[in-house]
Amino acid sequence: MNTIPQPPADRIHIGQLRAAYGIQGWLWVYSNTDPMANLFNYLPWWIETPTGWKTVDVKRWRTQGKGLVVLLKDVADRNAAEQLTGVNIWISKSQLPKPGLDEFYWADLVGLTVLGTDEAGKSVNLGQIAELFETGANDVMVVRATADSVDGDERMIPWHVDVVQDIDLEARQMRVNWGADY
Repeated sequence: MNTIPQPPADRIHIGQLRAAYGIQGWLWVYSNTDPMANLFNYLPWWIETPTGWKTVDVKRWRTQGKGLVVLLKDVADRNAAEQLTGVNIWISKSQLPKPGLDEFYWADLVGLTVLGTDEAGKSVNLGQIAELFETGANDVMVVRATADSVDGDERMIPWHVDVVQDIDLEARQMRVNWGADY
């Protein structure tokens, strides 16, 4: 592990070291990538520990059951692995491939203002995207109220071609076919 003064300014969260696995320093790793093994395509990783930001190098990894385990360089035993339990994994966003036309990274959507409609069909601010998650049918955006939103409601809005109408990353907003009264 190498100490670096500053993590990348464009860092993006791609996973987490979850728990020690075995006695030789292996760790369970949770991946935010799809497919989950893509996590290992984006090296080096940056982690934040109580002593500061560090880069970590992957020595080996493998699937284990329905999950992933990783052996990091300089993590020699279970005690060292346990010190990394719960640590988030970050990379520079510049390491990711450019999204295709009409494709977006979830991290780019978080924080967008969502504009829907009121009963009269006028545009209203529904809040900001706080997070996204997968379901069996489609992905869902969690839209939380802000000081500027039409009300104080939190909304679960499906990510669907009939709902998402327009995304403007530069203006930091999204238009949806979704009423304020839904």
